[in-house]
Amino acid sequence: MYKTVFNKRESLKFTHFSRKRYALFACLGREVLIGTLSVATLTYAKADGVSVRTDMAGTGMADSTRTVMLDEVDVTASRAPLAAGRAPRIVTVLGREEIAAAPAQSVNDLLKYAAGVDVRQRGAIGAQTDIGIRGGTSEHIAILLDGTNICDPQTGHNAFDLPVDIGDIERIEVIEGPAGRIFGTSSLLGAINIVTKAAAESGGSVHAGGGSFGYADAGARLSLATGKWSNSVSGGYTRSDGYSRSKNGHLNADYSGGRAFYKGRYKDKDLTVSWHAGMSVKDWGSNTFYSTLSDEQYEHTLKFYTAVKAEAEAGRFHFLPSVYWNRYHDRYEFYRDAPERSPFNYHRTDIIGLNLNAWFDWTLGRTAFGAETRNEDIISTTLGEPLDTPKHIHGTERNYTVGLNRTNISLYLEHNVTIGRFTASAGFTAVRNTWSEMPFKIYPGIDASYALTTALKAYASFNMSLRMPSFTELYYSVDGHKADKHLKPEEMSAIEGGLRYAAGGVSATVSIYHHWGKNMIDWIMDTREADEQTSGQADEPATEQGANALANPSTRSSSPYNVWTSVNHARINSTGVEANVALDFRRLLSGQSMLRSLNAAYLYIDQSQRREEGVQSLYALEYLRHKVVARLGLDLPPCLALDISYRFHERVGSYTDPDGVNRHYKPYSLVDARLAWNKPHYTIYVEANNLFDTDYVDYGNVPQPGLWVMAGAKFNFKL
Repeated sequence: MYKTVFNKRESLKFTHFSRKRYALFACLGREVLIGTLSVATLTYAKADGVSVRTDMAGTGMADSTRTVMLDEVDVTASRAPLAAGRAPRIVTVLGREEIAAAPAQSVNDLLKYAAGVDVRQRGAIGAQTDIGIRGGTSEHIAILLDGTNICDPQTGHNAFDLPVDIGDIERIEVIEGPAGRIFGTSSLLGAINIVTKAAAESGGSVHAGGGSFGYADAGARLSLATGKWSNSVSGGYTRSDGYSRSKNGHLNADYSGGRAFYKGRYKDKDLTVSWHAGMSVKDWGSNTFYSTLSDEQYEHTLKFYTAVKAEAEAGRFHFLPSVYWNRYHDRYEFYRDAPERSPFNYHRTDIIGLNLNAWFDWTLGRTAFGAETRNEDIISTTLGEPLDTPKHIHGTERNYTVGLNRTNISLYLEHNVTIGRFTASAGFTAVRNTWSEMPFKIYPGIDASYALTTALKAYASFNMSLRMPSFTELYYSVDGHKADKHLKPEEMSAIEGGLRYAAGGVSATVSIYHHWGKNMIDWIMDTREADEQTSGQADEPATEQGANALANPSTRSSSPYNVWTSVNHARINSTGVEANVALDFRRLLSGQSMLRSLNAAYLYIDQSQRREEGVQSLYALEYLRHKVVARLGLDLPPCLALDISYRFHERVGSYTDPDGVNRHYKPYSLVDARLAWNKPHYTIYVEANNLFDTDYVDYGNVPQPGLWVMAGAKFNFKL
């Protein structure tokens, strides 16, 4: 169980920092007990901004509580590392044990149990999922893989096409609220960092499973560690027939995807260099995801990820440079395998980033500074300005004809200070983007915490951030859509305060926050007037401009379809409350062995939105008003582990069904369960999602799957 450590010294003086990154713990004069939060679910794992480097090979289940050396402690809630108990901002951490026990087959599934995270899944396991934080959309969060930004500037819909399997993940970190000075311009309402395992010993694992709706999954992982060098490689494949068919009887929610990932590292006392390369390929039936005019839509994505990072120590200075290149391919089919009915949409995006970060200790605290440049380039059949020279689309007879190139430049400065029980982190990011021709704009932030007692901590923060419009929001102007290439960046400000208690097997957090955003981007439709220009169009247009993506013509009035328009229309103010409690019965009731953990959390959000009668929103004005999550963990003799999870959602907003009827989202409850036989070298499990076969809609007009049963096994070995 995570153990919060506070400095008991009461003297009000600046803490002296030594050359070591863990100097904030120096006054304790001992090793510190750190854990990966054995509260069994991400929802309640409110760590004090700590990232624990476990660096184990993944050949068995790691103990959730362990003694680690102080230089293993990293904090990701600031630009420079801070010690666990001193971090002034709360970070949610899901550790290896929690990941292994969850009834989940993907990162998307894991995040469903986080109270502040909104997971809106369309289709089968591992297909397309939109993930937001605190009432925001999928465009409002930064996605990081081992600290590298992997956001897709084309669209947030495909942001979680990850190259890693659940078994590759060491931990998942979630920071809520604007985080521009930490994670860059894409973190309007938070960030999710997926940290993969690094090999400390040679070994590996293989796993396989299957279940309902033709579900099958298999994968393997191999790790090699020799001295200062470590390498690991993994791969996997997942598929499903899906749970629905089109009107013509064809599968339209099927899914298949492969993934491969390599990670290497060199480490000595003064230098650490790590690198990774990964690939994700996905194909899925898109049902009526984007339009009700076709229930046989289809999408294909292919993504490549590369990055090299280093950390070097030179005297009191620490340098942390990194460089990365990601390439994303996307093909959208309005009619599956029928380009003669509607030409396919093709997009290729390249992102190149360079990050130069540094920090140093001095008498008055710890100061970090740095700069980042990120170039985003897209060539497409629909998104961007006309290319001087069209570029051939590999494997086709067509060309990319339009595109866009933009560069984002960010400068960072941050200072961290500890005075007795008080810790503060303050700084800013200055941002300039070549697309908007905007000058440098400054977005500040400050986080502060105070240890009221050894178990109780109060924290407060104020932060600002921004987000550049996606390429889709800027240029998706086909019949049924009208994008605006002059959109302004979104801007968000937030204040937050709360309390955290952790002692004796009990962990609890309560927080209240208020966000106010301006220039918020959304696709809206004015249903008060019919679009006379399209009143004579056919339901199945033959032109590329008329059929590729009719956005969502499901909300038609008197005309065949109205026009969805991208606008800076919304000023949204949000007030939210999050509360959670986690009980570790292994510490509370040491005389028993059956009860492992019990967790409960609640989220409430109220948005003050500027609405107009007859204007319908596609994304921004839909949010979870109430969310309840709970999870019970049991250990049954001799080696069985039973985990039961419950979720309740009540969503604000409406959608139009395939019959053209506008409907409000209905509240729903779901129960998931996992039963596992755990031995040191193997695990056999059976799990069920939506145990009571609940009918529900979570996004637009797409019904979600009913009862889904899966079973499988995993075997670990050492070399």
